[in-house]
Amino acid sequence: MFYKTYFRQFTILLFLIFTVKIYKKQLINMRIKRLLSKENEAIANADVNLDLLNPLIEKYKNKKGNIIPLLQGTQTMFGYIPKAAFEKIANETGLKISDMYGVATFYSQFRLNPVGKHVIKVCHGTACHVQNAGSITDSLKEALKVNDGGTTEDGLFTLESVACLGCCSLAPVMMIGDNTYGKLTSTQSVKVIKEIRLKENN
Repeated sequence: MFYKTYFRQFTILLFLIFTVKIYKKQLINMRIKRLLSKENEAIANADVNLDLLNPLIEKYKNKKGNIIPLLQGTQTMFGYIPKAAFEKIANETGLKISDMYGVATFYSQFRLNPVGKHVIKVCHGTACHVQNAGSITDSLKEALKVNDGGTTEDGLFTLESVACLGCCSLAPVMMIGDNTYGKLTSTQSVKVIKEIRLKENN
């Protein structure tokens, strides 16, 4: 009996680990697709003053583990990480663009396009996925008329799917700025957006 219980728990644990890995991979692929989409191509190639990166690159180019501080510094300067910035950093530090993209698309803190005033983060972690987070994202995409990772024409909202917000007990959940909205339905999520837009217009 003991061994059966142990085996069952071990099997469940393996299943959960495997499931989390799959969803993380899917989310990374989603972010890469957002970067490469035609919708964001013009934004990704927008002119930026890359000379601003020179002091940052000089500071970190010979240090180990420099990818994250380089990306963080770049985002602090521009508000996001332009495509041209990846190329400049790669050329001057010897870092591989694929490695930098891997980090930038894994961590939700990094942005590959300019964002709106209000960033909507919809959790797609395991708990939220099971609670139908996909329908929330779909409803918001329809209401805002943007794709995942897109920004509304008025610059008010950016919609993002993220791996985990650390609020599993509130699943499904989304965050807008510092505000957390849990136990959501698709209708409720759209209502939150409408209320914010109404306040902005008044």
